[in-house]
Amino acid sequence: MSPRALGPATLIRHLGVWRTPGSGAAYRQLAGAVRLLILDGRLPLAAKLPGEREVARALGLSRTTVSAAYGRLRDDGFLDGGPGEAARTRLPAAPRTRAATEGSPRSESAGPDMIDLTAAVLPADPNVHAAYVRALERLPANLPGHGYETAGLEELREAVAAGYRRRGLPTSPGQILITHGAHNGLVHLLRLTVRPGEAVVFDHPTYPQAIDAILAAGARPSPVALPDGLGDEGWDVEGLASACRDSAAPMAYLVLDHNNPTGRMMRAADRLRLLAALKGSQTLLVLDETLVELTLSGPPALTASAVDAPRIVRLGSMSKSVWGGLRIGWIRADRAVIQRLAQSRASFDLGTPILEQLAAVELLNDGGQALAARRPLLRARRDHLRARLAERLPDWICPRAAGGLSLWAHLPAPISSALTVQAETEGLRLAAGPRFGVDGAFERRLRLPYTLPEPVLDEAVERLARAAHRLTRGGKSAVTKPTRPVPIY
Repeated sequence: MSPRALGPATLIRHLGVWRTPGSGAAYRQLAGAVRLLILDGRLPLAAKLPGEREVARALGLSRTTVSAAYGRLRDDGFLDGGPGEAARTRLPAAPRTRAATEGSPRSESAGPDMIDLTAAVLPADPNVHAAYVRALERLPANLPGHGYETAGLEELREAVAAGYRRRGLPTSPGQILITHGAHNGLVHLLRLTVRPGEAVVFDHPTYPQAIDAILAAGARPSPVALPDGLGDEGWDVEGLASACRDSAAPMAYLVLDHNNPTGRMMRAADRLRLLAALKGSQTLLVLDETLVELTLSGPPALTASAVDAPRIVRLGSMSKSVWGGLRIGWIRADRAVIQRLAQSRASFDLGTPILEQLAAVELLNDGGQALAARRPLLRARRDHLRARLAERLPDWICPRAAGGLSLWAHLPAPISSALTVQAETEGLRLAAGPRFGVDGAFERRLRLPYTLPEPVLDEAVERLARAAHRLTRGGKSAVTKPTRPVPIY
């Protein structure tokens, strides 16, 4: 396959609002914006960028400015090819250090004082270690078998099914398929359901890795914007239904329970309206419920999410509620769908590790005690972060999330990508708003997780405020050199 060539229109669309007056030379800002697109994965590696003359014409810049930006990117290791040659995206070569050998993304690219706000995840609590200890004790009983459990261990599928039954959704183990997390479940469903070129509808903004999976499947993204009334908690139900019908989408991927990144939750009445509007449609509704148990204010999402129908498929995971390192997720669907998934997954993966499944059984059978202890902690950190942001960045609007693990901040100007570049010079790693959408949207938004301890959040806000003030007061934005793309969790 030949490397992909990007036209000027595609590059301009991804750049969005990349230039902030008074924030340094245009070539530096352009280089910083392209660099961020490469690091975020919004520009594929080895892709041929349009020529300097084409970019200059499209952006209304001098060719000298574009040439200087390309030169800066070459010097920093983000482009191949010399002046006058085709420019192709790449990543800087990194010296192999002991930390890199150990495979820790944070230790590879972040200094010891770097605060990482790209991951909305909690560390493991002591229950995780205890669950693995008990799982090791039970492992010998499974060793006589071959260890390939295509659908997952029966006892784990029963534990997951029991959780759905407690929510008012009658479920049997035969309706459950165990996966390597919810993202892996989405990939399996895309492979089974969607052909290249077909539309996949999703709420906008959404989980970045879901967008990546949709694009990787060759599907056509069909985003439906969430109402952005700064406090509007609703969904565009009519827009979702219309998008599914008009595009004949075989799948809609929705995060209705504490949407990542906004934290909002669709009301039960709106879910019933959506199902009624899609009656007779062939669209498979894939509901990502990774955050469903993390309600912090108001009625629990579990109540609203009990709405069910045959063409609803649910994705679950333990990565947000328990620990990201426990790569256990599941799909709940009609038995026929589960059987087809179990048959098709053999060409992709051969199942989930037994030890992790046994540990997951232990954690799921604790009656929800560990998670119940975490909700007050998250609630306190959410409110603490909002208070500090109000003190240091009073012109930012940070609605209180009903649940989930992050705030979706509204910025006073379209500076999210530029701020992300600037913040890294202050020792703060951020996930720019456009990473949660398509076509350069959400430059006025920034996702801010509240999963770190309060003292760390305090320091993060200080660094964020310094970066914002330097950016808006015209300070120079230095371009740092992380050595690999930063995943968004």
